This record gives sequence, structure tokens and C-alpha cells, in this order.
Amino acid sequence: MALGSKDDPWTLTTAPGTSEYSMYRDENSDPPALVCQVGSTTLKYHLAAIDDLHAWLVDQGDWVPLGAADENKPAADGTVEAWGRDAGNPVGGWYGLRKGYRGRLGMYLPPLLEALGLAELTHEKRNNSMRALTV
Repeated sequence: MALGSKDDPWTLTTAPGTSEYSMYRDENSDPPALVCQVGSTTLKYHLAAIDDLHAWLVDQGDWVPLGAADENKPAADGTVEAWGRDAGNPVGGWYGLRKGYRGRLGMYLPPLLEALGLAELTHEKRNNSMRALTV
């Protein structure tokens, strides 16, 4: 498995298996970030999203829908996407760091958690879910 650095990023595929993208840790940015490269588009999320999402999934105790949505579209209640925007999450709101591109946490973080052995995902054409694996 890749190291998750800029020189050795993780290569991932969305839950439905339709798009490939890469992610890496940028611990020197302020705040520390996960950089997600999707084609020519760069998205950034709080690096804490990995551990925070896993902890939230453990608390949920069962399958949770991903609910991926762009920043300008509402996220369905009870989804990973809604949690990633909620004022009650550990960062107090959006995990996305780049204005206009703060959404899609429910699209791009779940496959990373699966690759890291922290979660299990369904891989259907639509309406995918995830649940925590305990480590």
C-alpha cells in the first residue's frame, strides 16, 4: 500500500467503482490536510477527518449511508456527508477546506477508510453505505 504522501499517494476508487482519484496527507499545511486529486480538481479536507469519521462510525454501530453531495446541495440527514458538514462534529462544521469544493466528503473519504482497514463499504451502483471496522 502507498504511504499516503505527496510522492506516494493513495490511489483509490469511488464506492461504485466508477472514478479513480488519489489522496495524500499534507501535515505541513495549516490546518493539516488530506489532499484529494480528482482529475484536474483538487479538494482538501481536514486531516483529522480520518480518525474523526472512524470514531463517529463506531458510535453509529451499524451501516451509514454515504450521501455524497456537492457543497451547494443539501446533504441527506444521517449520512456521512451530513456529518461532514454538521456544526456538532469535532471541527464544528465543514471538513472540506476549499471554499466551493467543501462537499463530497461522503464520496472520497469512505474508500480511504476502507483502504486503511478502518471501515467496510458497499460497492453498488448507487446508495452505498459504510460501517466501522474495529482495529
